[in-house]
Amino acid sequence: MMNERQASDELEAILNRNEYTAYYDDSKGLLATWWEKAKEWFADLLSDLFPSIAPTSAVAGPILIGILAVVVITLCIMAGLFFRNRRRSGLGHEHKPLQALDEINWSYQKHLSEAQALEASGNYTLSTRHLFLALLLYFHEKEWLVARIWKTNWEYYDELRKVNHQWAERFFHLALLFDEVTYGEHIVAIEEFTQYKSTIMRWLRETETETETEQSPEAEGR
Repeated sequence: MMNERQASDELEAILNRNEYTAYYDDSKGLLATWWEKAKEWFADLLSDLFPSIAPTSAVAGPILIGILAVVVITLCIMAGLFFRNRRRSGLGHEHKPLQALDEINWSYQKHLSEAQALEASGNYTLSTRHLFLALLLYFHEKEWLVARIWKTNWEYYDELRKVNHQWAERFFHLALLFDEVTYGEHIVAIEEFTQYKSTIMRWLRETETETETEQSPEAEGR
């Protein structure tokens, strides 16, 4: 116990020596010096821009802090927009989800039936594809977008965004996996498929319920 206390006292004595405290003071003094110079420079700049005001460094300090805060916030917003656009660029601009006439001529119910049959056989990758096409053609049936063979998922996303921005964001995430499955040779595992299917089926039920509610006689009477 005495050895531990002695070692602690010796460490404290070492840290209190001049070379350590001087280094701390120099570092602190260096930052303070830079800040004072920055305030003086900014005060001179304000004085040149507004000669009648003649601001001091004490006045320039809060103004400089405010400007720096605005700059930091602006940079954060710009970075957020950049990464958001970069993320969205992952959605293929050249990828066309409907690759044949029979795919667009199928009803969304038929695509759902095909997805169920493929799921039963354990082919979760192709089942994922048909689930997405069912959702796409359901939106086409509701006239929220117009399905065409030559259109890309990016174009569908843009159309859906004009109808409902939140739906467009949900569609975007579903389209990403569809593109990976169709064009990136991504193999879908059962856990991933289960979540994907649950998301699409829940969305179909929600929109169908909302549509039926809007078209009910009670809703029309109101």
